[in-house]
Amino acid sequence: MRTTPLSTQSSSSNPAPPAATMRAVVGRSYGSPDLLAVETVDRPAVGEGDVLVRVRAAGLDQGVWHTVTGLPYGIRAAGFGLRAPKNPVPGLDVSGTVAAVGRNVTRFQIGDPVFGTGTGGYAEYATAPESGLVAKPPDVTFEEAAATPSSATAALQALRDAGRV
Repeated sequence: MRTTPLSTQSSSSNPAPPAATMRAVVGRSYGSPDLLAVETVDRPAVGEGDVLVRVRAAGLDQGVWHTVTGLPYGIRAAGFGLRAPKNPVPGLDVSGTVAAVGRNVTRFQIGDPVFGTGTGGYAEYATAPESGLVAKPPDVTFEEAAATPSSATAALQALRDAGRV
């Protein structure tokens, strides 16, 4: 992935640029969740159309179990890594505040509260494509927002596809 300089303008209302490292839950091999450990790792790089999110909450759903255990085996062939996870930091659904943006990001600014689907949500910082995030409504907590993306998609599919509503 090609990366570009981040927008890291700082003022009294915007936080300083994030450190080069962060703490994260890491799984270096597929298997039991007991194999996960908290480690200090490099902060993810942000591509031209990506957003760096300072994670306030992360969702936990069946998809996380699949990516941690590598089961069913088809998940590995689907691009998550055959022998070990390509991205050792699990977690897809995130909510938090924008810490930095790629050069081509136009919808978000540093400090904006957001939620959606990204990569590496079980860490202090996660990345997401601009299209994978939306603004967090003020009356929704970060925890509620983080639980929404996968659950809402599953509910929509059940209502629309199975229930034909």
